Amino acid sequence: MKNNADDSARLEARLNAALRRLPDAPVPSNFTARVLGAIDLEENVSARSHGWNWRFLFPRVAVAAAVLLFAGASIERYEVHSHRVTLAKNLARVVSAQAPSVDALENLDAIQGMSQSGHADNDLLAALQ
Repeated sequence: MKNNADDSARLEARLNAALRRLPDAPVPSNFTARVLGAIDLEENVSARSHGWNWRFLFPRVAVAAAVLLFAGASIERYEVHSHRVTLAKNLARVVSAQAPSVDALENLDAIQGMSQSGHADNDLLAALQ
């Protein structure tokens, strides 16, 4: 076991010595900012790909629900108002209508008979032929 540890230590020492001999790579002055920007971009992309972002969607759903609720209440109020206006107009017509005259009430049976559909008089039809 000590042999394996010694071999690992020697290998690591050789690797460190080889890395020290390599020249330093030139990097731009904004290298750190570019790396951090790339990390932020990757985090944003991964956050979007994990499903719905409720913090973004919730305000829009709430506004849409409020608009629909307001529209529904407005339509309901309009229909109730329209029904009340129609009822008031019909009531005004009934109140302003004239009562039937006494003559019309005395001849009510004759008036009702005129509005009924007539039946053919078979005896009269036979006499005409």
